[in-house]
Amino acid sequence: MKAKIKKIQIFSISIFALAVIIMIFFIPVKREKAVPDTEERSKKIILGFSQIGSESAWRTRNTQSIFEAAEENDIQIIFDDAQQKQENQLKAIRSFIVYQVDVIAFVPIVEDGWDNVLQEAKDAGIPVILVDRQINADPSLYAGFLGENGVEEGRRAARFLLSKCRDRTENVTIFEMSGTENSSIVKNRARGFREIINTDPKFQIIHSENGDFLRSRGKEICDVLLANNVRENGNTTNTLYFDGQKIDAVFSHNDSMTLGFLDSLQAHKVNAKNTIFITIDAEQESIDALKDGKLNCVVECNPNLGPMLMELVKQIAAGNTIPHITYNNETVFTEDDDFSFYEPRGY
Repeated sequence: MKAKIKKIQIFSISIFALAVIIMIFFIPVKREKAVPDTEERSKKIILGFSQIGSESAWRTRNTQSIFEAAEENDIQIIFDDAQQKQENQLKAIRSFIVYQVDVIAFVPIVEDGWDNVLQEAKDAGIPVILVDRQINADPSLYAGFLGENGVEEGRRAARFLLSKCRDRTENVTIFEMSGTENSSIVKNRARGFREIINTDPKFQIIHSENGDFLRSRGKEICDVLLANNVRENGNTTNTLYFDGQKIDAVFSHNDSMTLGFLDSLQAHKVNAKNTIFITIDAEQESIDALKDGKLNCVVECNPNLGPMLMELVKQIAAGNTIPHITYNNETVFTEDDDFSFYEPRGY
């Protein structure tokens, strides 16, 4: 009898345990989720961005604009400062690929040498956007370009010069300060500038000097010119010369070099009132110099690419195709403007 009761107890316990297991695995339980399922949450876009450096106020503002826009659009940025070295950018892009970011954007320091790393990104299924500068590569290796129209910026600078000197009959000699060697922006600005001035044979570029887009180099270039003026003329004059030829106009590819050039003039107490100065970027300091009569024309190169870049990033992340070229809106400031309408540049 006792054995029979014991068997019944064991059977009852087994039935109870089985019932508990069924309840655990098959009866739905309503509960709050600490972390939503993947399908229930929107994936945060991760952007790998490589900047060439921080050589100017323009470049600093360009970087700030991208970070501000990323925050506003809830896009995470993995950032790298290449410090003006292509090898650093190549390493950064490869690290973005390893990290498996959603989109890569970078400002290419020079035009050539990107095919292999772009192919690696393409093989990994990561789209790439070029920012500010263009490259020599198979267009199928990157999704698109966002930035300024460098050729048009050069044209705008030249159009101002032609207009200002339209009544002159003698030759107009031009001293050019260009930026980073082998960069697309330098080639495009030079091409656009020459395209216009070559329509009138009286305009002649007597020398082009590489200033690396740096203020310090702009100052050095002017220091050398002024030293040569003293050696050739016996004293410092308000007219600039290169190799014995009078300089009628200085065309500079960016504000930093221009401002460095003006620093040298001020240090040597030379006002160069007989020289026309044309620059590109439109930093606040160059606009102030325009108002003070130290510059004649400032062609804008807008650094605020952040909002447009984030829109392109979101489109790509959503699986959409973006335009292969997207230009930013830009204008021209001249000595003939009503300065009271100028708004602060913010950089």
